[in-house]
Amino acid sequence: MNKIEIALLGLGNVGKGVWEIFKNNKNEITKRSGYEIEITKILVNDINKDRGVTIPDGVLTTDIEEILNNDNIKIVVELLGGTHPAKDYMLRAIQKAKHVVTANKQVMALEGKELLDEARKNGVLLYYEGSVAGGIPILKGIEESLTANKIEEIVGIINGTTNYILTKMALENMDFKDALKEAQDKGYAEADPTSDIESYDAMYKLAILTSLSFGINVDVSNIYREGITKVSALDIQYAKEFGYCIKLLAIAKEKDDALELRVHPTMIPLAHPLANVNDSFNAILIKGNAVGDLMFYGRGAGSLPTGSAVAGDIISILRNDMTLRSISTIENKENSKHIAKRENYTSQYYLRLSVKDMSGVLGEISTIWGKNNVSISSITQKGAKEGVVTLVIVTHDATEGDIIKSVEEIENLDSVYGLDNLIRVEKFQ
Repeated sequence: MNKIEIALLGLGNVGKGVWEIFKNNKNEITKRSGYEIEITKILVNDINKDRGVTIPDGVLTTDIEEILNNDNIKIVVELLGGTHPAKDYMLRAIQKAKHVVTANKQVMALEGKELLDEARKNGVLLYYEGSVAGGIPILKGIEESLTANKIEEIVGIINGTTNYILTKMALENMDFKDALKEAQDKGYAEADPTSDIESYDAMYKLAILTSLSFGINVDVSNIYREGITKVSALDIQYAKEFGYCIKLLAIAKEKDDALELRVHPTMIPLAHPLANVNDSFNAILIKGNAVGDLMFYGRGAGSLPTGSAVAGDIISILRNDMTLRSISTIENKENSKHIAKRENYTSQYYLRLSVKDMSGVLGEISTIWGKNNVSISSITQKGAKEGVVTLVIVTHDATEGDIIKSVEEIENLDSVYGLDNLIRVEKFQ
C-alpha cells in the first residue's frame, strides 16, 4: 500500500472535520484512494490551544516553512479562510510542486485565476469543491457530469446562515434581529455576520459557479449584491398572501450571450422546490440545454459536510495518480459572453410603499408606471394608520432600469413618504 503525507493549514471547524473524517473513515478512504493517507503537519497560531480534538505530538506547528520545505508532504490543504496569508501560502505550495486543496471561497473568487494558472504552470492540481456549497458535490457535477450540456441558468440558495434566518422569520414569525441572534447562538452566523447577511459570501460563491459553468473569469464587482437586512415580517406576510416565500438567491442567467449575475432576496412560488429548502440547507438549481432542470441539495456548511468535500478532493487527486487530469478548474477561455448591465435585468418586482391617506395617490403612481413601460400585475392597499397607507404592488416583467426610474419619480411625489422595500420576483417559467 502506497503512503502519502498531507498537511493542513488551519485547524478550525473545517480543519477539525477533515481530521475526524480521516481518523474515523480511515479504512474506507484507504480502499477508495489506494493510498494510506497521513496528516503529518497542521499549521496553527497557537500549539497549546484546546481545540477539542487529540492531535499527536509533533503534528502541530506554527512555522509554515516546516510544511513548504518538507518534500514528503505532497498535498497541502488550505483551511485558513480569507485571502491573506492563504493566497501566499497556496502559491508557495504550488511553486514547491505540491498539490493544493482548499475550501476558501473568497480566495478562489478573487484570486482563483492566478492560482489555477500557477498550478497549471507548475504541473500540479488545485481543487476547491468545498468552497461553494459545503458537502454538495456541485463543482464536480458541473465539470464532469454536465460537460455535454450548455448551461443556461443557475439559481441557488448557497448561504446557510441567511436561509436559516429567513426560515425562522417565515415559519416561526421571528423578526430579523431575533432570528440572527439564534443563528449566532447555534454557530451558523459569526459574531460579525456582515459577510452572510450582506451577501458577500453568496457573491463569492456565485462568482466561482459562474466562472466554471460559463467559461469566463468573473470580477465580483460585476455581480449585483443585496443583503437581507431590509426584509421584514410584513414582507414575508405579504409574500405568503401572494403565494410566495422569500429566499436569498444567487442567480446567473445567460440571455443573448450576456450574463445576468445577481444575489438578492427573491420571492419565489411556494410550490417551487427551492421554496421548501429550509433551515441551514443549501440547494442549487441548474438548467442545461440537454438535461433540463437539476437540483443539488444538502448541507451547505459545517465541519463534517465541508470536510467531506475537502477529503473528496484529496482522494480525487490520489485516484488520478496525481497526474494532470484536472477537474473543477476555471478556464481562461476566449468567450463572447459579457456581463449584462444591471439596468437591462428583467424580472417581476414587489414594492411596498408608504403613502398619504388621500385621494389621487394611486392615479399619480399609475401614471408614472405607465410612462416608464411598467405594467402592474396587482396593487393592494393595506389599512391606514395615522394618515399613512401601505401600498403593496407587484409588477409584470420589467427591466431594472425602468423600475429604478419609476421609483425615483414616485419617491419625489408629495403624496409618497417613501419606498419601504423592493424585492424581485422569480416565477421560473
